[in-house]
Amino acid sequence: MSRDNARYQADVSGAGATCQVALDVAGVGFAYPGRQVLEDVSFAVPAGGFCVLLGINGAGKTTLFSLITRLFLCRTGSIRILGRELGRDGTRALAQLGVVFQQPTLDLDLSLRQNLRYHCALHGLAMNQMRPRIEDALAGVDLAERAGDKARELSGGQRRRLELARALLHRPRLLLADEPTVGLDVQSRQAIIAQVREGCRRDGVGVLWATHLVDEVEPADQVVVLHRGRVLHRDTAAQLLTDTATSSIHQAFNRLTGGAPP
Repeated sequence: MSRDNARYQADVSGAGATCQVALDVAGVGFAYPGRQVLEDVSFAVPAGGFCVLLGINGAGKTTLFSLITRLFLCRTGSIRILGRELGRDGTRALAQLGVVFQQPTLDLDLSLRQNLRYHCALHGLAMNQMRPRIEDALAGVDLAERAGDKARELSGGQRRRLELARALLHRPRLLLADEPTVGLDVQSRQAIIAQVREGCRRDGVGVLWATHLVDEVEPADQVVVLHRGRVLHRDTAAQLLTDTATSSIHQAFNRLTGGAPP
Protein backbone atom coordinates (compact mmCIF):
# COMPACT_ATOMS: atom_id res chain seq x y z
CA MET A 1 0.00 0.00 0.00
CA SER A 2 1.34 3.44 -0.92
CA ARG A 3 2.18 6.02 1.76
CA ASP A 4 -0.70 8.20 0.52
CA ASN A 5 -3.17 5.34 0.82
CA ALA A 6 -1.83 4.40 4.24
CA ARG A 7 -2.56 7.94 5.44
CA TYR A 8 -5.99 7.73 3.85
CA GLN A 9 -6.82 4.49 5.66
CA ALA A 10 -5.77 6.05 8.96
CA ASP A 11 -8.15 8.93 8.27
CA VAL A 12 -11.03 6.56 7.46
CA SER A 13 -10.40 4.52 10.60
CA GLY A 14 -10.29 7.64 12.72
CA ALA A 15 -13.57 8.89 11.27
CA GLY A 16 -15.35 5.59 11.78
CA ALA A 17 -16.56 6.43 15.28
CA THR A 18 -18.52 9.47 14.07
CA CYS A 19 -19.43 8.65 10.46
CA GLN A 20 -20.70 5.33 9.19
CA VAL A 21 -19.02 4.26 5.96
CA ALA A 22 -21.23 2.61 3.35
CA LEU A 23 -18.29 1.40 1.24
CA ASP A 24 -14.62 1.14 2.16
CA VAL A 25 -12.19 0.13 -0.59
CA ALA A 26 -8.68 -0.35 0.80
CA GLY A 27 -5.53 -1.04 -1.21
CA VAL A 28 -7.37 -3.02 -3.89
CA GLY A 29 -5.46 -4.39 -6.85
CA PHE A 30 -6.46 -6.67 -9.68
CA ALA A 31 -4.73 -8.12 -12.73
CA TYR A 32 -5.74 -10.15 -15.73
CA PRO A 33 -3.04 -12.45 -17.12
CA GLY A 34 -0.22 -10.17 -18.20
CA ARG A 35 -2.08 -6.92 -17.48
CA GLN A 36 -2.52 -4.92 -14.27
CA VAL A 37 -5.98 -3.34 -14.22
CA LEU A 38 -6.23 -1.84 -10.72
CA GLU A 39 -3.38 -0.87 -8.43
CA ASP A 40 -3.62 0.19 -4.77
CA VAL A 41 -7.13 1.66 -5.10
CA SER A 42 -8.50 3.18 -1.88
CA PHE A 43 -11.49 5.39 -1.17
CA ALA A 44 -14.65 5.46 0.93
CA VAL A 45 -18.30 6.32 0.35
CA PRO A 46 -20.02 7.68 3.47
CA ALA A 47 -23.53 6.60 4.37
CA GLY A 48 -25.89 8.96 2.57
CA GLY A 49 -23.09 10.33 0.40
CA PHE A 50 -23.01 10.64 -3.39
CA CYS A 51 -19.61 9.65 -4.78
CA VAL A 52 -18.75 9.93 -8.47
CA LEU A 53 -16.22 7.44 -9.82
CA LEU A 54 -14.94 9.41 -12.79
CA GLY A 55 -12.81 7.86 -15.51
CA ILE A 56 -12.61 7.20 -19.21
CA ASN A 57 -13.61 3.86 -20.69
CA GLY A 58 -10.89 1.38 -19.77
CA ALA A 59 -9.92 3.15 -16.54
CA GLY A 60 -10.93 0.13 -14.45
CA LYS A 61 -14.37 1.25 -13.25
CA THR A 62 -16.27 -1.86 -14.36
CA THR A 63 -13.55 -4.17 -13.01
CA LEU A 64 -13.80 -2.41 -9.66
CA PHE A 65 -17.58 -2.87 -9.69
CA SER A 66 -17.08 -6.55 -10.46
CA LEU A 67 -14.94 -6.83 -7.35
CA ILE A 68 -17.42 -4.95 -5.15
CA THR A 69 -20.28 -7.16 -6.36
CA ARG A 70 -18.06 -10.24 -6.00
CA LEU A 71 -18.31 -11.26 -9.62
CA PHE A 72 -14.51 -11.27 -9.31
CA LEU A 73 -12.70 -12.24 -6.10
CA CYS A 74 -10.67 -9.54 -4.41
CA ARG A 75 -7.26 -11.06 -3.69
CA THR A 76 -5.32 -7.85 -3.05
CA GLY A 77 -6.63 -5.36 -0.50
CA SER A 78 -10.08 -5.42 1.08
CA ILE A 79 -13.62 -4.23 0.40
CA ARG A 80 -16.15 -3.57 3.17
CA ILE A 81 -19.84 -2.77 2.81
CA LEU A 82 -21.31 -1.25 5.98
CA GLY A 83 -18.32 -2.62 7.87
CA ARG A 84 -18.68 -6.18 6.58
CA GLU A 85 -15.66 -7.52 4.72
CA LEU A 86 -16.56 -9.25 1.46
CA GLY A 87 -14.04 -12.02 1.86
CA ARG A 88 -15.27 -12.97 5.33
CA ASP A 89 -18.93 -12.04 5.44
CA GLY A 90 -19.88 -11.75 1.78
CA THR A 91 -23.51 -12.86 2.02
CA ARG A 92 -24.49 -10.30 4.62
CA ALA A 93 -22.36 -7.60 2.98
CA LEU A 94 -23.99 -8.08 -0.42
CA ALA A 95 -27.46 -8.07 1.14
CA GLN A 96 -26.85 -4.36 1.79
CA LEU A 97 -26.06 -3.69 -1.87
CA GLY A 98 -28.17 -2.56 -4.82
CA VAL A 99 -26.68 -2.55 -8.32
CA VAL A 100 -27.41 -1.08 -11.73
CA PHE A 101 -24.99 -2.66 -14.17
CA GLN A 102 -23.68 -0.99 -17.31
CA GLN A 103 -25.52 -3.45 -19.54
CA PRO A 104 -29.34 -3.53 -19.12
CA THR A 105 -30.61 -6.55 -17.19
CA LEU A 106 -34.39 -6.27 -17.41
CA ASP A 107 -36.40 -9.19 -18.78
CA LEU A 108 -38.03 -7.41 -21.70
CA ASP A 109 -40.80 -10.00 -22.05
CA LEU A 110 -41.99 -9.49 -18.48
CA SER A 111 -44.15 -6.60 -17.35
CA LEU A 112 -42.72 -3.86 -15.18
CA ARG A 113 -44.50 -5.29 -12.16
CA GLN A 114 -43.23 -8.82 -12.90
CA ASN A 115 -39.63 -7.60 -13.21
CA LEU A 116 -39.87 -6.00 -9.78
CA ARG A 117 -41.70 -8.96 -8.25
CA TYR A 118 -38.96 -11.32 -9.39
CA HIS A 119 -36.32 -9.12 -7.76
CA CYS A 120 -38.29 -9.08 -4.51
CA ALA A 121 -38.53 -12.87 -4.56
CA LEU A 122 -34.77 -13.20 -5.04
CA HIS A 123 -34.27 -11.14 -1.89
CA GLY A 124 -36.77 -13.18 0.10
CA LEU A 125 -39.45 -10.53 0.54
CA ALA A 126 -42.86 -11.83 1.58
CA MET A 127 -45.86 -11.17 -0.67
CA ASN A 128 -47.33 -8.64 1.77
CA GLN A 129 -44.05 -6.72 1.58
CA MET A 130 -43.73 -6.95 -2.19
CA ARG A 131 -46.98 -5.31 -3.21
CA PRO A 132 -46.65 -1.94 -1.45
CA ARG A 133 -42.95 -1.67 -2.26
CA ILE A 134 -43.53 -2.36 -5.95
CA GLU A 135 -46.38 0.13 -6.20
CA ASP A 136 -44.38 2.79 -4.34
CA ALA A 137 -41.32 2.13 -6.50
CA LEU A 138 -43.24 2.47 -9.76
CA ALA A 139 -44.94 5.64 -8.55
CA GLY A 140 -41.57 7.04 -7.49
CA VAL A 141 -40.21 6.78 -11.04
CA ASP A 142 -43.45 7.92 -12.71
CA LEU A 143 -44.20 4.49 -14.16
CA ALA A 144 -47.21 3.44 -12.11
CA GLU A 145 -49.50 3.65 -15.13
CA ARG A 146 -47.19 1.34 -17.09
CA ALA A 147 -47.05 -1.41 -14.45
CA GLY A 148 -48.70 -4.01 -16.67
CA ASP A 149 -46.77 -3.14 -19.83
CA LYS A 150 -43.87 -5.24 -21.02
CA ALA A 151 -40.46 -3.73 -20.32
CA ARG A 152 -39.62 -3.74 -24.04
CA GLU A 153 -42.31 -1.09 -24.56
CA LEU A 154 -40.40 1.45 -22.45
CA SER A 155 -37.97 4.05 -23.75
CA GLY A 156 -34.29 3.79 -22.83
CA GLY A 157 -34.64 6.37 -20.07
CA GLN A 158 -37.71 4.65 -18.65
CA ARG A 159 -35.93 1.30 -18.59
CA ARG A 160 -33.05 2.84 -16.65
CA ARG A 161 -35.47 4.41 -14.16
CA LEU A 162 -37.07 1.01 -13.69
CA GLU A 163 -33.67 -0.61 -13.09
CA LEU A 164 -32.84 2.00 -10.46
CA ALA A 165 -36.18 1.44 -8.75
CA ARG A 166 -35.57 -2.31 -8.82
CA ALA A 167 -32.09 -1.95 -7.31
CA LEU A 168 -33.56 -0.15 -4.30
CA LEU A 169 -36.58 -2.43 -3.69
CA HIS A 170 -34.88 -4.47 -0.96
CA ARG A 171 -33.77 -1.22 0.75
CA PRO A 172 -30.00 -1.55 0.47
CA ARG A 173 -27.66 0.88 2.21
CA LEU A 174 -25.32 1.16 -0.78
CA LEU A 175 -26.17 1.66 -4.46
CA LEU A 176 -23.69 1.00 -7.26
CA ALA A 177 -24.50 2.46 -10.67
CA ASP A 178 -22.11 1.65 -13.53
CA GLU A 179 -22.46 4.18 -16.39
CA PRO A 180 -26.27 4.11 -15.95
CA THR A 181 -26.98 7.06 -18.27
CA VAL A 182 -24.83 6.17 -21.29
CA GLY A 183 -26.75 6.56 -24.54
CA LEU A 184 -29.59 8.58 -23.01
CA ASP A 185 -30.57 12.09 -23.99
CA VAL A 186 -29.66 14.99 -21.71
CA GLN A 187 -33.16 15.36 -20.27
CA SER A 188 -33.39 11.67 -19.37
CA ARG A 189 -29.92 11.73 -17.81
CA GLN A 190 -30.77 14.75 -15.67
CA ALA A 191 -34.05 13.21 -14.51
CA ILE A 192 -32.37 9.96 -13.48
CA ILE A 193 -29.53 11.66 -11.60
CA ALA A 194 -31.96 13.96 -9.80
CA GLN A 195 -34.01 10.93 -8.75
CA VAL A 196 -30.98 9.13 -7.32
CA ARG A 197 -29.67 12.22 -5.52
CA GLU A 198 -33.04 12.82 -3.90
CA GLY A 199 -33.26 9.21 -2.73
CA CYS A 200 -29.70 9.34 -1.42
CA ARG A 201 -30.49 12.36 0.74
CA ARG A 202 -33.90 11.11 1.86
CA ASP A 203 -33.02 7.52 2.75
CA GLY A 204 -29.36 7.82 3.72
CA VAL A 205 -28.21 5.47 0.94
CA GLY A 206 -24.56 5.73 -0.07
CA VAL A 207 -24.13 5.95 -3.85
CA LEU A 208 -21.13 5.10 -6.01
CA TRP A 209 -21.92 6.51 -9.46
CA ALA A 210 -19.46 5.49 -12.18
CA THR A 211 -19.37 7.72 -15.24
CA HIS A 212 -17.15 9.33 -17.86
CA LEU A 213 -19.55 12.26 -18.23
CA VAL A 214 -18.18 15.24 -16.34
CA ASP A 215 -21.46 17.16 -16.46
CA GLU A 216 -22.93 14.64 -14.02
CA VAL A 217 -20.68 15.95 -11.24
CA GLU A 218 -21.92 18.57 -8.74
CA PRO A 219 -19.61 20.71 -6.55
CA ALA A 220 -20.55 18.97 -3.28
CA ASP A 221 -20.05 15.46 -4.67
CA GLN A 222 -17.21 13.27 -3.56
CA VAL A 223 -15.14 12.53 -6.67
CA VAL A 224 -12.74 9.64 -7.19
CA VAL A 225 -10.75 10.09 -10.41
CA LEU A 226 -9.65 6.68 -11.65
CA HIS A 227 -7.16 6.59 -14.52
CA ARG A 228 -5.29 3.55 -15.82
CA GLY A 229 -6.24 1.66 -12.68
CA ARG A 230 -4.95 4.26 -10.22
CA VAL A 231 -6.72 6.83 -8.06
CA LEU A 232 -5.52 10.32 -8.98
CA HIS A 233 -7.92 12.25 -6.75
CA ARG A 234 -10.42 11.54 -3.95
CA ASP A 235 -12.16 14.52 -2.40
CA THR A 236 -15.01 16.86 -3.22
CA ALA A 237 -15.45 18.22 -6.72
CA ALA A 238 -14.85 21.71 -5.34
CA GLN A 239 -11.53 20.57 -3.86
CA LEU A 240 -10.59 18.98 -7.18
CA LEU A 241 -10.90 22.39 -8.86
CA THR A 242 -8.82 23.98 -6.11
CA ASP A 243 -6.10 21.34 -6.25
CA THR A 244 -5.78 21.57 -10.03
CA ALA A 245 -6.23 25.37 -10.22
CA THR A 246 -8.96 24.96 -12.84
CA SER A 247 -12.49 26.30 -13.27
CA SER A 248 -14.30 23.20 -14.55
CA ILE A 249 -14.35 19.45 -13.92
CA HIS A 250 -13.45 18.90 -17.57
CA GLN A 251 -10.31 21.04 -17.23
CA ALA A 252 -9.40 19.44 -13.91
CA PHE A 253 -9.77 15.94 -15.33
CA ASN A 254 -7.60 16.82 -18.31
CA ARG A 255 -4.91 18.29 -16.07
CA LEU A 256 -4.83 15.21 -13.86
CA THR A 257 -4.80 12.69 -16.70
CA GLY A 258 -2.60 14.54 -19.17
CA GLY A 259 -5.41 15.30 -21.56
CA ALA A 260 -7.26 11.96 -21.67
CA PRO A 261 -10.75 12.72 -23.02
CA PRO A 262 -13.44 12.08 -20.36
